[in-house]
Amino acid sequence: MTCDELRDHYELYALGIAEAPEAGEIRAHLDRNCPTCVPGVRSARELTTLIGAAAPAAEPPARLRKRVLAIAGGRRTSLWNWSPVWAAVAAGASIAAVVFNTRAQRASTELAQAAAELRQVQSESASQTRELARLNDAFSILNQPNVKQVVFGGGAPQPPRGRVFLDPKRGVLLVASNLPPAPAGKIYEMWVIPKAKGGKPMPAGLFQSAADGTALHVLPGPVDVAGTAAVAVTVEVAAGAQVPNLPPVFAAAL
Repeated sequence: MTCDELRDHYELYALGIAEAPEAGEIRAHLDRNCPTCVPGVRSARELTTLIGAAAPAAEPPARLRKRVLAIAGGRRTSLWNWSPVWAAVAAGASIAAVVFNTRAQRASTELAQAAAELRQVQSESASQTRELARLNDAFSILNQPNVKQVVFGGGAPQPPRGRVFLDPKRGVLLVASNLPPAPAGKIYEMWVIPKAKGGKPMPAGLFQSAADGTALHVLPGPVDVAGTAAVAVTVEVAAGAQVPNLPPVFAAAL
């Protein structure tokens, strides 16, 4: 058995109550001067000694002492000093509590670590799945033969700039560059602006740009391309808004 497998049995071995095969394995490790088990068992012996020394003396219940004396013929003698016996019992109970508490803490820590690793794997898998779905939506829009393309920011010396692609059945795709990440607590929100007079801008999803200033955002699903006047982007609170702030960061007019 490995040292890691024997680690939880050091205290029991120090108490002399370790069971086979662990007791034999620890003894074999000690015989060959194992660099892990030798100091481990030494520490376990020191711990049990300290706990035993710290155990308070305890007197047995009076009724128990009377019963024992009655069985012995009612004779009281100084030989019946129960304090060391009860101290030993208390020490053993304390040691056992420490041993089992240590094991429980180790098991709890290991379970917590395993659960955290599992959540991390699940989170990464879910993130990869969402990213793949987003890219699939983007490519499906780009591959449409009649997709409408609008360029924005081409003549401006400062960011942002990019393209907007609209397909009646597939949705809207925004590809931008020179778009710095939104400030802390803020996020970018895309809007589809209708041509109809008095028409309200339609929220088209939240997104954040990458550290290099690039952004790719998709609004999947049918869109009224003919009835759309522009696609705009504003900076909103992290939860998004139902009405866009003005002025927009940019607007791609159709």
